[in-house]
Amino acid sequence: MSAAGRILALDLGSSGVRAVVYDERAEPVQDARARRPLEPEQDDDGRAELDPKAYLDGLVACVDELSDAGALDGVSRVAGASQWHSVLALGPDREPRSAVLTWLDTRAHAVEPRLPADADAFHERTGTWVHPLYWTTKVPFLRTLDDLTGARFVGLPDYVLGVLLGDVTTSVSVASGTGLLDLAKMRWDDEALALAGLSAAEVPEIDDTPRQLAEPWRSRWPALADAEWHAVLGDGAASNLGSGCATDDAVAVTVGTSAALRVVHGPDAPPPPPTVWRYRVDASRLVSGIAFSGGGVLRAWAVRMLGLESDAEPSRPPGTSGLVSVPLHAGSRPPGTAPPGSGLVAGLSLDTSADEFLAATLEGVALEAARALEVLELDLFELASGARLDVVLGGGAVHASAWFRRALAATFDRPVRLAGDPEVGARGAAAWAGGFDLDRPTETVEPAHEDVVRMAALRTRYSKWREVVHERAL
Repeated sequence: MSAAGRILALDLGSSGVRAVVYDERAEPVQDARARRPLEPEQDDDGRAELDPKAYLDGLVACVDELSDAGALDGVSRVAGASQWHSVLALGPDREPRSAVLTWLDTRAHAVEPRLPADADAFHERTGTWVHPLYWTTKVPFLRTLDDLTGARFVGLPDYVLGVLLGDVTTSVSVASGTGLLDLAKMRWDDEALALAGLSAAEVPEIDDTPRQLAEPWRSRWPALADAEWHAVLGDGAASNLGSGCATDDAVAVTVGTSAALRVVHGPDAPPPPPTVWRYRVDASRLVSGIAFSGGGVLRAWAVRMLGLESDAEPSRPPGTSGLVSVPLHAGSRPPGTAPPGSGLVAGLSLDTSADEFLAATLEGVALEAARALEVLELDLFELASGARLDVVLGGGAVHASAWFRRALAATFDRPVRLAGDPEVGARGAAAWAGGFDLDRPTETVEPAHEDVVRMAALRTRYSKWREVVHERAL
């Protein structure tokens, strides 16, 4: 097959950066991927920061690796998927004046926020709430750390691509994750800017026009000199597209470090329910969903704490741990207000085994996902009795664990599809840059009747303990 028309996809995640080359059908090219791990620096006070220059260096190293291997030959388009909600300050010289605050950084909880005049109207307009995840609170907190007079505030992908392409802009998708975008008008929302203490001159221009590399990068990567660099998508939107969930009859359940359930739809969908966020995929499509801080990070935590092998799987069937785990260890995502440290594991005894604890941790994530699926089906789309969204599982934590896939199918009480490529964000961005939607995967996981019965019984206990946790948070 000719290499012409290949697509380079850059995945700017919260645990590292990846660069993957795809063919014109968004199928991964063999031996054409590179990765650099870049974990946030975290403290017990809620700090979770990335060094912007180290992150840029990691991305450059990935592209260098592919360039040196000749894997960039034939690349005509560059796509991007990036973590939503990040923010850093840039000086007039475009040099970073702060670290990158990631979505994991919870220190903005300490800021007394300014509130909108009408919270419901604000949510309908921006798809968000005033919350420490968003710039309405994160930017005021960032200003408490240093004198940022004269600075502009941008997202991580805006900074990285600004260096490579020569000017700092943002995409409509990335902008929608800041909490400052009027979704319908696709411009910065005046009230949201005021709540964040920002002027229009302190945020980047929104521009989805394809661009090209600036020097010295054109000379460094000659194979990319004439390639079109497309607007970056928020990683959640890209993951939906990479899972084949580009229409409103399917929900992508993506479990990486965090977890989320999302549905892509047009502008004619009803306003988002009180617990559902809404962002933009691009100028023509929206994405609505519910996210959790506790996803694959909880499995990794449990495995590490229990001293298990990294690929350890529970030996017992789903629903038989004997415990109830409410997975708010890292706090809740908006509009929830549970702070980090709100997780709960009920039913522990001196006889509790590591196997039971690991199973309970994964059961808790599955049960929280089932609650979100119910909200999307009943409250957002008001599906008729018996009608259900098609579920597609994706993300590293799902692909790494057959037990977890089994538990999710049982908790949702339906067959679930499995995305073929764990790099669903990168692949979705590649397909979007190529101008087409991917087919839905055909591989399915069928729920076992016994698992369904056990998880349904566990869900009743889970709901009671979840109420306890949220009452404490309030």
